[in-house]
Amino acid sequence: MADREELLKTLKELGDEEFKKFKRHLQQLNIPGGSSVIPKSDLEKADRSDAVDKIVETYNQQSVEVVRKILKKINRNDLVEKLSNTNTGAHGTDMDGNKEKQSVNISEEGNRKKQQTETETLLSRLHLLDKYEQKLTPADFLKIVPPVKHHHDTSEKDLAHTFLQKLMMLDYRARYIPVRQDSPEVTRDPVLDDLDDFDDFDALFSTSVDYDQTKQFHVHPMDVQMSVFHCSDSFLKQIMITKLSQCQYALPLLVPDPVTMDIECPLWTFRQIAKSWKITQTKGDSNVVTRKSMPICKAETPMVSFLRLGSLSVSKSQLMNTLINDCHSTFFHRNCPVSTKSRHLMDGVAEIAWYCPAGKPNDAFTDCIAFCNLHGDALVIEKQREILMEKSSVNVVLLPTLERGDRSTTVISDLLKSSKPLICLIVDNDCGAVKIKEGKYKMGLKDRSCSDVSEELKGIIGNILSGPHSSFQLETMAEVSGIRVDEDDTVCKKGKSAAMKIVNLLKGMDVLKIKDEFLPCQGKLWHDWCKINKEQYRLKGNIEKKKCKIQQELEGIRREQCAASRSDLIKLFIGSLSSLPSEERKYFLKWIQILLDALSTDDLSSIIQKYDEKWSEILDLMKKHDKSDQLTKKQTQLEEISAELQSATFCLEHIFREIGQIYEAHKSLQNQRKTDWCKYPELAAELMISGHPMELMDGDAGHVPLTWISSLLDEVIMKLGDQRVFVLSVLGVQSSGKSTMLNAMFGLQFAVGAGRCTRGAFMQLVKVSEEMKKDFQFDYVLVVDTEGLRALELAGNTTVHHDNELATFVVGLGNMTLINIYGENPADMSDILQIVVQAFMRMKKVKLSPSCVFVHQNVADISAAEKNMDGKRRLQEKLDQMAKLAAKEEDCDADCFSDVISFDVKEDVKYFAQLWEGSPPMAPPNPGYSESVQELKNFILSKASQSAETTLSQFKSNIKDLWNALMNEHFVFSFRNTQEISVYRKLEVQYGNWTWTLRSNMLMIENQLHTRIEYGKLDKVEISYLHKEMSKTYEEIKKGMKTFFDDDRDKEMLAQWRRRFEIKIKEFHDDQVREVKRKLDVIQQKKACKKMDDKKTEFENKLLQKSKELAHQLKDKTRDEKELEKQFNSVWSSWVTELTGDIKPIEDIKLEEDQSTILQELGIEWSLIHESKTCGRYKKISEIGDYLHYVTPKKSRDLVSQAAKTVLHYLRMSLQYEEQNLIRSFIEDVEQQSLSLIKSKPVATRGYSLTYLQEVAKNVKEKVTKFESKRKYVLKKEFTVDLLLYVFDKTGSWISESHKTFKKNNDALTYVESKKIQHYYIFKSFFKGNSSAVVLGELICEKLKVSTVEAVCNKTTIDLAVEMKCRFPAFNGNRLDLEKHVLKSLAEKEDFDGLINYIYHPRDQTESFIKEEVEKYIFTKHKDKALKILKKNVEDINKLVSRALFTATEKVKTQRGDIDMWLKEFSSLLEDELTFDRISSQNFSDIKHFDFLKDAIEKGLASIIEELSSLSLDKMKEFRLKPDQILIDQLCNCCWVTCPFCAAVCTNTLEDHSPDDHSTPFHRPGAIIGEHYRNTVEMSIDFCTTNVASDGCFYRRHDSEESIPYKLYRTAGPEYANWRITPDESKLPYWKWFVCRFQEQLEDHYTLKFQDRGEIPSEWRKYSKEEAIKSLDEMCE
Repeated sequence: MADREELLKTLKELGDEEFKKFKRHLQQLNIPGGSSVIPKSDLEKADRSDAVDKIVETYNQQSVEVVRKILKKINRNDLVEKLSNTNTGAHGTDMDGNKEKQSVNISEEGNRKKQQTETETLLSRLHLLDKYEQKLTPADFLKIVPPVKHHHDTSEKDLAHTFLQKLMMLDYRARYIPVRQDSPEVTRDPVLDDLDDFDDFDALFSTSVDYDQTKQFHVHPMDVQMSVFHCSDSFLKQIMITKLSQCQYALPLLVPDPVTMDIECPLWTFRQIAKSWKITQTKGDSNVVTRKSMPICKAETPMVSFLRLGSLSVSKSQLMNTLINDCHSTFFHRNCPVSTKSRHLMDGVAEIAWYCPAGKPNDAFTDCIAFCNLHGDALVIEKQREILMEKSSVNVVLLPTLERGDRSTTVISDLLKSSKPLICLIVDNDCGAVKIKEGKYKMGLKDRSCSDVSEELKGIIGNILSGPHSSFQLETMAEVSGIRVDEDDTVCKKGKSAAMKIVNLLKGMDVLKIKDEFLPCQGKLWHDWCKINKEQYRLKGNIEKKKCKIQQELEGIRREQCAASRSDLIKLFIGSLSSLPSEERKYFLKWIQILLDALSTDDLSSIIQKYDEKWSEILDLMKKHDKSDQLTKKQTQLEEISAELQSATFCLEHIFREIGQIYEAHKSLQNQRKTDWCKYPELAAELMISGHPMELMDGDAGHVPLTWISSLLDEVIMKLGDQRVFVLSVLGVQSSGKSTMLNAMFGLQFAVGAGRCTRGAFMQLVKVSEEMKKDFQFDYVLVVDTEGLRALELAGNTTVHHDNELATFVVGLGNMTLINIYGENPADMSDILQIVVQAFMRMKKVKLSPSCVFVHQNVADISAAEKNMDGKRRLQEKLDQMAKLAAKEEDCDADCFSDVISFDVKEDVKYFAQLWEGSPPMAPPNPGYSESVQELKNFILSKASQSAETTLSQFKSNIKDLWNALMNEHFVFSFRNTQEISVYRKLEVQYGNWTWTLRSNMLMIENQLHTRIEYGKLDKVEISYLHKEMSKTYEEIKKGMKTFFDDDRDKEMLAQWRRRFEIKIKEFHDDQVREVKRKLDVIQQKKACKKMDDKKTEFENKLLQKSKELAHQLKDKTRDEKELEKQFNSVWSSWVTELTGDIKPIEDIKLEEDQSTILQELGIEWSLIHESKTCGRYKKISEIGDYLHYVTPKKSRDLVSQAAKTVLHYLRMSLQYEEQNLIRSFIEDVEQQSLSLIKSKPVATRGYSLTYLQEVAKNVKEKVTKFESKRKYVLKKEFTVDLLLYVFDKTGSWISESHKTFKKNNDALTYVESKKIQHYYIFKSFFKGNSSAVVLGELICEKLKVSTVEAVCNKTTIDLAVEMKCRFPAFNGNRLDLEKHVLKSLAEKEDFDGLINYIYHPRDQTESFIKEEVEKYIFTKHKDKALKILKKNVEDINKLVSRALFTATEKVKTQRGDIDMWLKEFSSLLEDELTFDRISSQNFSDIKHFDFLKDAIEKGLASIIEELSSLSLDKMKEFRLKPDQILIDQLCNCCWVTCPFCAAVCTNTLEDHSPDDHSTPFHRPGAIIGEHYRNTVEMSIDFCTTNVASDGCFYRRHDSEESIPYKLYRTAGPEYANWRITPDESKLPYWKWFVCRFQEQLEDHYTLKFQDRGEIPSEWRKYSKEEAIKSLDEMCE
């Protein structure tokens, strides 16, 4: 080639106009097969030197030829000749030997710069420029993003992302994305306009039209692919190449770097590709087909390489496609859609694809063959050409006819001399295939059809490869010198090195034994654990002992697992996972996956081959209806092969399964040693967050490792927060394409493959992009993939039960479940439809509401609307039929599928095209399938946007609830919705807060009105007034409720209770109003006693007058204090007699005498009464454990003595705990009814009457008689006596207190005597000569003293109640929290009597607990806080009185009022807070100086306040309001229904919570309430929560002969039907400790024994009190 100086010298001989023409022609020049034209912008201002540089940079060795052509065009043939003479040829050497070398270097540098510029331009157009350095990662694409539009043009900026999104969905049209052009109009070439010497003819036949350079060709599809490839990190590259392989596209094997031009082999990107094919071999007269499957990197196959020399008219890539797949463009070629001439990144790229035969007669080749295609002119791409020539088994070269001396002759000569077979395809020759010599062929392509050439070429290649030939293995590319291999990167090598340490442990081992050796925890030990664990739900006989034995066995297995854990493999795995940096860890995990898959490939292939053969044999026998032993034998053999398959399968999921089992074993034993098992969930959580699928259900064991999964999700929540998720689960038959569909839909990594696929269930998180979050209620889609129903491997292993279990579990977990059906014939779906419908039926019964979508895959014509409608109709009919069957199975009503779940057959059924476009293994995915996937994804997301949100913590709870319920035979009865329970408890707490706000506000209103009533300022309280006073608080509560139900994150779940709680709050509000109205109706009674009130006023006035007169009489006669007192006392008696002499005094009542009289009137002997009173037996009647001594058999005229003895024996041995409970409940009912009856009497207002007790006694006697009539025994007189005395004792205290109140308010003598001290002080004050103002001031202060103490104490009582309700843990939660603290208190004190009282009288004990805790809180633990509250209230009262004094005084002075006005004003200002008795003004009419009166009162007030400041808290006990009673009223207004089995109290905060069931976590052994076995003294130690999971039975009554299975306990009657008793697998230490701690006391109390069947298991005795108390918190979770 001429050097630069010769070209420059030539151009300098051109004139300026000639040089301009030269540049114009240069712009429109197009060298066939060569480089691009020089951009117009580069030439416009270029001088001759610049032009030469551009020519050399662009055309390299063709530079001279280019210049010569243009010189001819501008008629400068003289310069053409001169340039030819100075040029020695394309390969000539200049006289100066170094000059050509220097020119080549300049050319290469220019070429590199040009390539770099073009690459930058390309990446900029695709908006990828910033991603060349900062690579794209899988996280950028494995998330929910706006959907791809299939049939719309895409702008260049979106081209790369659209390509990847389509590729992820296996849409091979990702290569053929239409690009939106800026303008569709044709553009006229401005250059042609400027060329004067161009005529129309020249313009018409010009080979290159230079369009405006701003008008670019759209980006070449392969440039898009390679741009994305170059801008991706190694993991995205790997995913991308794997997807391209699945799309049956060729993959880049040798790739020049677009900047440095270094050649790279991306070996890493091939590592996840596996290929399957069938080899056909002729043996004798028959063909033998052998299945083969392996990672493609490991496959040793022949490789046929295709090269071209020079620029040719024939498409090499198109020809190759005819050899591999005539219907699919494996290699992109010039005739593909949206192809362009402009291509920047493909020259020098070598692509590879594999032909995989199907084992059929029409296979092109009988074995797998690799085909490699070198893009570009192999003549100038020397390095890649040499590598392929070396590695190939056969070289195929496309070239024109050559002349000696041509550059291509050297290449061809080398190939002819090589031992490698060579096929030369001569494009301008029409000769047929000719064998030149052994292994060397030539064939002409001119005027021959592509199919002819292809068939002839297949024959030649097949013939060559049938003989000896070299093989190619991808992994050997790492040995090629002069190229870079991506696996040589340091991070990749470190990751592989760590993985190899693990794999080296396994090398040489029998694959079937690897898991037993290195993963012992998940094999037999784990399977045995699962089997034994399930036995806990099938218990019979001595249930608790068996349960203890099972738990010991389970613990033993866990100990074995702990001992076996930490194998070398696990140590290495955990060590690498923990210590490797992030990038190296990613490589490590990938390498582990790759290497483990490769390890078992050969074994798995042979086992699957055996499995297929055996399955075919069984199918043949079944077709013949052969039921012989041969069929059974072959089925057994199939089971054995299946077990082998299971053992041979060894991959990353098994290592994580082992880690999970190690964690569960240590966790269950509470192993506190500082080992690394604690961090396992954190490591797994990091992987799950990064997109790694995690095993949810172990498919081999058929079990969910709850402890591991819970801890794993806890860690995910810890790292991400409690994110909102939409749970999408999938169900379908085996090999129906579930995993493939999910992978295509979300770009996931679930394992796919034919034959045995997913086992169990896996979960994977898919992030929702920020731009999509605004439309959805969730942050992630959590996808749950499952094994196929009716899996062939599981045939014969309780398949139906397994499938039902899996379907129920998966349906329950999902917000939506995809029901994947292969084909469209409903008859083929019957089994799966029945399983699915039954699962949805169960969800309906446990109040879960998932949705579903049916997906029919492999449908031939998805566009046939009429056919699809008919298919949907048949599906609807089948679903309705299955719904009826499932309804019978689950015992509920349903006539059609829509009764079970909200379902629209028009919307919720989707049809999918078949996955493959043709026959595998060479068929690409069907584009229609990708479209169906995208449409389904859009539909799912649209449904999801309307779905209730689920949090990760709720998902965790759902897993536990569903699995625990599935462990039981009766799922619906056993299901315990932890999340719903948690939300309901939260609602209960809110309800408690709302009702407390209403109650505390009403207390304040009541307190104010009570003060006014006492003060005589209020005659009547209207209920409308109370409603008005409460309205503001009530409206605030309603507003708060609305906010809570509308905005809480669990609002969808809360909605079911909203209306009920709104009604309950209204009822509570109305009840509070009515109750206060009832209390304040004493106003009416005050009116009835108006006469007494008037008398009191009269007494006050007369006493005051007499005191004043006596003081004046004795004035100046004596100064002695004692004498004054004596004189006052001497006249006081006469005053009292004078005032009350004509009024009969009210006598004290004598209750004991009255009670005895009533009992004797009832005919009860005095001796019985005296005996009971003396020993105090009656006081314990409600608490004793055995009532046998109170009963005797009924006598009958026909009852012989022997029968009587039998009944007596029956009573002694069989007064079952049910009967004992009935007697005890009867006593409680009688007590409550008697109290209610006596409290309805107006004792406080009208006094006590003997008839009240007589009515009570008569009522008790009638109740006893009625109770006896329904029993087989009678109650002795002793029972009646004790019961009556017990009732009298309970009612007596109330009667006494009420009568005291009556006497205090209505006895004149008592009232007058109570005023003695007060009037003595008035007398003394007058005696001292004090003015009326001073005396009145002292009188007012005396009255204020009493009322301020009461006001302070009442306000402090309310404030302390509020303080404790809000701050004290036992009181500030819901009913469950209170119950828990009651039990804790009883255990801490080890108070047996208290515990017995709690068991028999839970409400009484709870009230006692509240009183005790209030006492401790106020007087011990928080005394300082209580005193602080008290002092604040004293200050508030002081301020109130001071303000009243000032206001009253100022008003009287301003209005010139008198003392009467002052007293009225002053009292009115205090009437809301203080009870201030009226003072008559007639004795103080002389007061004129009100400031003096004010000063006198302020002086007295100061001493009152000082005295109040040191007031004792005990003083509160003397007044109307009590903090403990306020809290009892609030906290005990709840449900007190007891469990029909163990008498545990329902812990619902609402008293009437229908239709919700009664429930409690505090169920206990029957022995606690005296339960024992029939006709024995053996106490029952069984828990009802264990019984309901067992196969045992019970009698609904002690005298019943009909037994009912515990699992059907709800059918035993109303008292059972409304209880939710869920099986509890926990150890319930609290009650076990209780039984052991109080064994002797319980035996004595019930006169029964813990023996034989009731013997206490030794396991129970290991629990300490601390563990028992701690377990209460766990029971409440």
